[in-house]
Amino acid sequence: MADDDLENVLTGVGPRLRALRQARGATLSQVSETTGISLSTLSRLESGQRRPTLELLLPLARAYHVPLDELVGAPATGDPRVHPRPFTRYGQTFVPLTRSLGGLHAYKQIMPAGYGGGGRPEQQTHEGYEWLYVLSGRLRLALGEHDLVLGAGEAAEFDTRTPHGFANAGERPVEFISIFGPQGERMHVRARPSKGAG
Repeated sequence: MADDDLENVLTGVGPRLRALRQARGATLSQVSETTGISLSTLSRLESGQRRPTLELLLPLARAYHVPLDELVGAPATGDPRVHPRPFTRYGQTFVPLTRSLGGLHAYKQIMPAGYGGGGRPEQQTHEGYEWLYVLSGRLRLALGEHDLVLGAGEAAEFDTRTPHGFANAGERPVEFISIFGPQGERMHVRARPSKGAG
């Protein structure tokens, strides 16, 4: 690899790390706690003030569940297949369906029966847009003042700056596809209360 190419790869690591952390909704403190890398080192890595090393990148790749070559922006090998590595977070199983650090992120999510405790889901807000498609089961979506139940084959799309939360509305796991655009990419399906929904 030529010196200029190497410098370009290393310069791109910081923005990739920041985009990946923000897409996961994680703070520098949370990443520091997970990886054991100091807060100041993480901040300098993301801003480009610290040169990335293998010792720093390996725990970050593990924490973000992405291949190391994705963190450094290694040239594509021509194989378009995604090799998902499922992980568990917030009591749900996530199966990544994209490998890109920027743009849209797609996951298959599996939410166990009883998730959400039966009450109205706790809501949160963050930047971006989300699109959901239910594969099986029943997904409860609390979106602002709306309380919706989506069944298999139903989809919803919303601005994630609107307070939102999820729960399993059925007696078996609910499986759904979630596509999230941290930069505000938008699908074209609208969330609508189903008949009889409050």
